[in-house]
Amino acid sequence: MAWSAAFETPIVLEGGRELVTLLDAGDYIAALSPAMQRRPEGQDATEALLLVAERNGPTMLARIGVMRALNRHFVPELNPKGKEPHWGRRKLKRDQ
Repeated sequence: MAWSAAFETPIVLEGGRELVTLLDAGDYIAALSPAMQRRPEGQDATEALLLVAERNGPTMLARIGVMRALNRHFVPELNPKGKEPHWGRRKLKRDQ
């Protein structure tokens, strides 16, 4: 696989720009600030891109690495109960 390999689904950035190929993602990571490139997320994205492009890895691996670098500040909200409560009682057949 080469740097021209395309992602299964493009990565859409803010502003409407899309990262379609490994080369697009590599150029985007290289254009980031040196501080971001030194962070673990930036290094992981770079390593994943190199693995996929040079050693024929799955493109999904590179996509995950780039997405983790882009969404490093996102913390998902979790429901501590696990699921929403059922507020109404179920009606039994005998009560109808």
